[in-house]
Amino acid sequence: MLEKGPWFTDRDFYKDEIACCRRSTYTPDLKDERHVIEDEDGKGGWVGETTTDSGWDWWNGNCVGGSSNLMSGFFHRMKPVDFRLLSTFGAIEGANIVDWPISYNDLEPYYTKVESVVGISGRVVKHPYLEPRSTKDFPYPPTRENPISQLIDETCKNMDLHSFPVARAILSQPKGDRRSCEYSGYCGSYGCSSGAKGSSRAALLNHAVKTGRCEIRAQSKVYRIASDNKGRITSVDYYDADDNKKSLDARIYVVACQAVETSRLLLSSTGPYHKNGLANRNGQVGRNLVFSSGGSGQGDFPYNKFEQLVEQGIKDKGPFVNRAIQDWYVIDDESFGGKVKGGTIEFLYRHPNAISRANTQKWGDDGLLWGQALKHRLKSYFTEARYLRVEIFDDWTPVDDCFITLDPQLKDKWGSPVARIRIGYHPHDMKIGRFMAERSEEILKRMGAENAYASASPSPPANLMAGGCRFGTDPESSVLDPDCRTHEVENLFVTDGSFMPTGGSVPFTWTIYANAFRVADRIVDQLGGHKIAFQSAASTSM
Repeated sequence: MLEKGPWFTDRDFYKDEIACCRRSTYTPDLKDERHVIEDEDGKGGWVGETTTDSGWDWWNGNCVGGSSNLMSGFFHRMKPVDFRLLSTFGAIEGANIVDWPISYNDLEPYYTKVESVVGISGRVVKHPYLEPRSTKDFPYPPTRENPISQLIDETCKNMDLHSFPVARAILSQPKGDRRSCEYSGYCGSYGCSSGAKGSSRAALLNHAVKTGRCEIRAQSKVYRIASDNKGRITSVDYYDADDNKKSLDARIYVVACQAVETSRLLLSSTGPYHKNGLANRNGQVGRNLVFSSGGSGQGDFPYNKFEQLVEQGIKDKGPFVNRAIQDWYVIDDESFGGKVKGGTIEFLYRHPNAISRANTQKWGDDGLLWGQALKHRLKSYFTEARYLRVEIFDDWTPVDDCFITLDPQLKDKWGSPVARIRIGYHPHDMKIGRFMAERSEEILKRMGAENAYASASPSPPANLMAGGCRFGTDPESSVLDPDCRTHEVENLFVTDGSFMPTGGSVPFTWTIYANAFRVADRIVDQLGGHKIAFQSAASTSM
């Protein structure tokens, strides 16, 4: 396994906001490795800006185990309807919606496998929108919950809504050499020092290496997958940790660099047969990039107003909220002219990062606050209330103006063209987002929150990306077949989120894990069975 980034261990992950979120400790330096982001210019055109100039960091988990090291671990399965959006709701003008070439039933056994192998903690509560399951409950009990979770449940029940516990890829009990959650509150954007978070590094790769049948070569930057005049892969070419050029060959090749970098690698891998990039004769590599659409909001819960919750422990910073609702996963509202796909509302406390939180308090009615006024504002903010957030997840509709190409001029420090990413979105997504935001705000107000608000946003979250190598049965409109093998190269697979035609209305990680297990079975079959599997397989991470 070749990984461009370093190989961090649990000991390397500490709760330092400056290291994690203010500097490039766990991500590449943007001066050396940038992206170019194309956004609308307000005049009907597009304008590109490098992330070096904007500071908008699109590297998310550039290390062994990838972005799963830094996830929050909110785990939701997609639902049967997500696999049949076109058949269920029909076409949307200007959108590239398709049905998946597999069904929920094809993926369900692998969702279940992830629960036990990766380790998912939770509690199944039946509600009208619960997807079918082959097991009654999760293998690990729920993580600890803050008392505000009960207020969410009571409020939703009074509104005839159905809140439910959110499963977490965070161990509530030890598993092998991984400790259980230590409840620091620093999950999202941070690595886990206990090994409780179900990153692919902690849950899978560490154990694979211990078998003696898996070698990970960190700080190995793959710059090309070479091929011959018949289109067959001849080698994976990379720079090692000392920037020496090296090559590997294998029987099976797996690319899993996260959506943007996977497309970038394939587009960079031109050859006599693959003149437009590896597996890109149809021009589909990099197309139909998707993110998670939606929005966010917040409500304030002053301690002097919620004395009962204070007595129950609302001030405790460790336990999770772990609540969501999916009553509008399918929306049936007159304003949409019929049923449409909706989304998920997730409840969580505001991230404990002190610097970023303090920054939000520096403005007063007349401009910047200084001195005693600022001190009083900060003391009040940090000691007198808790702040409950809502995050809204709905589908990012795939469109022609959301894609990845290679920048014609800019290169990274190895001389490879950087990815140029256009982030166009469909107006339909904002309409769904606003609908969900209005209902989120109403729930916060019914809970008694002060200063409650919620809104939708067209800005893509760079930590939730998929597509670029869509799978399907038609080689002219997809890059991968239903087994995530490229149509053009029979021994090349893509196993990150690039395969997804649509993203569902939930975070992608559980689905990516489940599909990777499914594809692994196909790779084992192609290699001839479990006895010889993985002995000569190579994977790459750009």
